[in-house]
Amino acid sequence: MDEAISTNQELSQPGEKIYYPTLRREMDARKVPLSLGKPCSVMCTFCYEKEHSYRSVDNIPKTTQEDWEYILNYINKIPSNADEYWVWGGNEYMVWTDLFLHPKAMDWLEDFLKYTDKNVTIFTVGFVHVPRIHKLAETYKGRMNFELSVNTLSRHRDFLMPNGPTVKQVLKILDGPAVTSADFYSFGPQTMAVDALTISNINKSCVLWMGCMTPLKGMDDNTVSLMRQGKRALPGEARKIYDLNLPNKATIHTEAYITVFLNRRIIVKHFDFLGIDKKDTLVVSKSIYKILTMYRKKRARYLYVPNTTLGGDTDCTSLLTFADIEKRLSNEKEIYMPKCIIEGGRGRYSDICGVDFEDFKSKVRCRVKLIPDINTKFANRQLIKNGDLKNYVEDYVFNPKSKVFEGIPLPEIN
Repeated sequence: MDEAISTNQELSQPGEKIYYPTLRREMDARKVPLSLGKPCSVMCTFCYEKEHSYRSVDNIPKTTQEDWEYILNYINKIPSNADEYWVWGGNEYMVWTDLFLHPKAMDWLEDFLKYTDKNVTIFTVGFVHVPRIHKLAETYKGRMNFELSVNTLSRHRDFLMPNGPTVKQVLKILDGPAVTSADFYSFGPQTMAVDALTISNINKSCVLWMGCMTPLKGMDDNTVSLMRQGKRALPGEARKIYDLNLPNKATIHTEAYITVFLNRRIIVKHFDFLGIDKKDTLVVSKSIYKILTMYRKKRARYLYVPNTTLGGDTDCTSLLTFADIEKRLSNEKEIYMPKCIIEGGRGRYSDICGVDFEDFKSKVRCRVKLIPDINTKFANRQLIKNGDLKNYVEDYVFNPKSKVFEGIPLPEIN
């Protein structure tokens, strides 16, 4: 591992390690900032950390026992909230990895549950000690939200996750009280639907969290092809699961176009209350452009902005960057922008790249007005409500209007 490098402007305090300010920034955002001190060895071909040049990250050495004691002490000083879940791993100013590859991860997870009164959300592809994780779930009921990244049990698994745990290991983890949700995706026919049945036969209480993976910059062509194949197969796979009538709660939460269409009434209602005039220019992502064009055509000037920074097939308003927006500006004198764009998690009023809103406004030659009601709270709490697989099948797959929505052309971009 290279020498610890911090891009953090906050200086370390006398006598402390240079990277502790970065740990504090993550903890202030309710993240438990452990580090492997090296790249993740699972080498998933779909990993979103393959290309993170859009944001600066710090090189943090492998977490030591001394580091962990500092982390635990700092966390205990932060007031607790019974409805709040800490995330196991820093993922804003640090590179995201499977932290259960750290040899002390299970010990520290138990420490967190034993010596704090806080809740935690953990993610892993399956590198946990099986009897121990189930025991922790039983001992600390309701305090651990375990999202198991199954990804796929299909024939594509070895290619997509070359160093991942075996299917046998994953099924052992599912067979017990620990797993809250199993996250897996469509990669073509006979993938997601088969996995849903397999998982449900073992664990009838965990949430089946499904959908597709989104291609981003840096991914190889074969992985991108599988992801897009999965998207094409999603309606058929979802119908099969719908017909199975499994006892598990089943959701589809990964696709922006599905979320937008299923929430079209809420989105249109919010738009109507914004007070936007026909001559006003509103910054929108692809799916929002389509839904407003479909139901509120010519009610404003919709400035379609692609997610160019992340590339691939990304379609999400909150992931738009100021650079994306700037590329689309021409002679606009004033634009309206959803507030969620400046809630990127890298500081107050900044986008996902960490660019400050004031810096953006001073750079562009137009007035920028925020729409405060279109924020991350609205997206996370309102739009997620209709994400059940049942809603997707009945109100999207079976709904002829979804084809009209999909067929709305996007404006040409020079």
